[in-house]
Amino acid sequence: MGEGPIPKDQGSVEPIGLKAALEERYLAYALSTIMHRALPDARDGLKPVHRRILYGMRLLRLDPGGGFRKSAKIVGDVMGSFHPHGNAAIYDAMVRLAQDFAQRYPLVDGQGNFGNIDGDNAAAERYTEARLTEVARLILDGIDEDAVDFRPNYDGTTEEPVVMPGAFPNLLANGSTGIAVGMATSIPPHNAAELIDASLHLIAHPHATTDDLLKFVKGPDFPTGGVIIESPASIADAYATGRGGFRLRARWHKEESGRGSYTVVVTEIPYGVPKSRLVEKIADLLNEKKLPLLADVRDESAEDVRLVLEPRARNVDAELMMESLFRLTELEIRFPLNMNVLVGGQVPKVVSLTEALREWVDHRREVLLRRSRHRLAEIGHRLEVLGGYLIAYLNLDEVIRIIREEDEPKVELMRTFELTDVQAEAILNMRLRSLRKLEEFEIRKEHDALTAEKGEIEALLGSEARQWKTVAWQLGETRKAFGPDTPLGRRRTSFGEAAAHGADAVSEALVEREPITVVVSEKGWIRALKGHVADLSALAFKGDDQLKLSFFTETTSKLLVFATNGRFYTLDASKLPGGRGHGEPLRLSIDLEQEADIVDVLPYQGGRKLLVTAKEGRGFLVAEDECVANTRKGKQVLGVDAQEACKVMPAVGDTVAVIGENRKLLVFPLSQIPEMTRGRGVRLQRYKDGAMSDVKVFSAADGLTWRDTSGRTWTVSDLTEWRGERASAGRLPPKGFPRNNRF
Repeated sequence: MGEGPIPKDQGSVEPIGLKAALEERYLAYALSTIMHRALPDARDGLKPVHRRILYGMRLLRLDPGGGFRKSAKIVGDVMGSFHPHGNAAIYDAMVRLAQDFAQRYPLVDGQGNFGNIDGDNAAAERYTEARLTEVARLILDGIDEDAVDFRPNYDGTTEEPVVMPGAFPNLLANGSTGIAVGMATSIPPHNAAELIDASLHLIAHPHATTDDLLKFVKGPDFPTGGVIIESPASIADAYATGRGGFRLRARWHKEESGRGSYTVVVTEIPYGVPKSRLVEKIADLLNEKKLPLLADVRDESAEDVRLVLEPRARNVDAELMMESLFRLTELEIRFPLNMNVLVGGQVPKVVSLTEALREWVDHRREVLLRRSRHRLAEIGHRLEVLGGYLIAYLNLDEVIRIIREEDEPKVELMRTFELTDVQAEAILNMRLRSLRKLEEFEIRKEHDALTAEKGEIEALLGSEARQWKTVAWQLGETRKAFGPDTPLGRRRTSFGEAAAHGADAVSEALVEREPITVVVSEKGWIRALKGHVADLSALAFKGDDQLKLSFFTETTSKLLVFATNGRFYTLDASKLPGGRGHGEPLRLSIDLEQEADIVDVLPYQGGRKLLVTAKEGRGFLVAEDECVANTRKGKQVLGVDAQEACKVMPAVGDTVAVIGENRKLLVFPLSQIPEMTRGRGVRLQRYKDGAMSDVKVFSAADGLTWRDTSGRTWTVSDLTEWRGERASAGRLPPKGFPRNNRF
């Protein structure tokens, strides 16, 4: 074997714990993602990639109103100088900045195919062109005047801005979403004029609360419009804490189409929902018969959105149809609010509306101070040069002589006229043609103007009140450009209320109403046969299973399941398995304990009274509405101890007949049984030992009827012999009563 690449000397090996190494590396990765990728800066509302795109376009002089350049050129420059990542990442970010349905105030003006609201992609970067918009110009305004700090780019060959001057409230106006490591951000777009009004109020009243600012900022303003149906209290809470969400719905209206029929037209869809996917989803739901009120959906959009929804029949309530669509499709979304931003460019923090605007206005004041100091330095330099020009003008012939004859003209000039280095250099660099113009009057005029400006700037730097006044003036100028009367500034999203339809009505609207026959077997298997099937003799059951009970109902109804543990469970008839196979065990749909069993299943009708009884002869009346359970765990109604629940029935009639295992029959008025919502109930019949066999509620006028084992029906009208008080023992039943003690 040859010598491998193993060092001859005993190189040092440092042992390091895997946990420590992983923690350190993962933390470094997490921090890098949070700081340099996913979270926007609170001051300019930009993530690094967007900041670099705007700065790269500024260096290419792609100002609004100027010419366009190929996107590939922009992406290449940004990638080469500032953002050493994939060109797809940069181009995708730039495309998004140009989409008027993605950005409330686009920062890039695109020429070519930049994608559409259907969710189609933009053309390749070699086909599209771009330049900056007026909003982007505002964000960059003052970047050459030392308004912000610069830092070396990734390879140290040039510099990039740490943050933008940001004369536009971009963080909230355009919003931002990002997923970092262990934290995320989600800020919806807002209306710029409203944000500026709130900022002006904040400047005038530094201790304003979020509630004060909500008089100006009503809520998000999405580029695609829509209607926000969030309660004002919920909106206020979201902005005060920086966390929450907004329910956003599509905007729609009815269009009459003659002869009493109509269609619903959707003109604005929720933000961030691709229209083609939305239409596809509605069509899928139609095919699966999940939207019984809807007949058809058509996309008739051109430049504007136009989705046409046809109701199943002309008497369908449009509000109810839309409610069912809002519940099942992305015609309603919830846009989350999580204002997690980098404060001071360093610290990730969830901020309230007030803090977010505070960060921005403080940054604007800082930019104002930096630009003012920069201008002051420029004026100082220019005044010094002008002083030199004045001396040169007054001694022109001597200056020319020195330049022509002296070996070291600069030194000689400085000595003769007591000039500074800057002044001597300026005189020597002066062009001959400017000698003609170098009139004393012009120099003095410029000197006076600059001196006055210098005085103003010094006064500004010396007074905080003046600084805020100037910031407020600048904000006012920006507001004029994006006011409510401008096409870009007009509010697009409005606020509304959700239609007040009961949850039941909407649930019903989601199911096609069809007759069914519900079949339950002894072993607790359930299925729903289509239509009302009277003859069930041909039904197949598993092994030793057989029919327990069956009844007719509709797909839209609920079923009440009563179990031996005294609990009621609720099922939707629409969710029952079909009648092709053996169905499925009821236990799959409800959380029924292993030892409990099913007593009965009945269709919920509402408004009825039910009689529930336990084996030991106790029971009470309960309103049917009190038996509906909202969860799989069911609702405890009858308290059971040693015994178990054995019977439930609608209490229709005025008399109760109860028979025990001891074959004693007792008849008493129904009015003697109390109505309760839950409990153990009262004694219906007394036994020494043994339990209750059966119970029946009937009308005394019709007499007590029963069927014997051979299927004949018996009726006894005179029940005087068996009548008694509730909880007495009763007597042996009349002749012909079946041996199995059942009515």
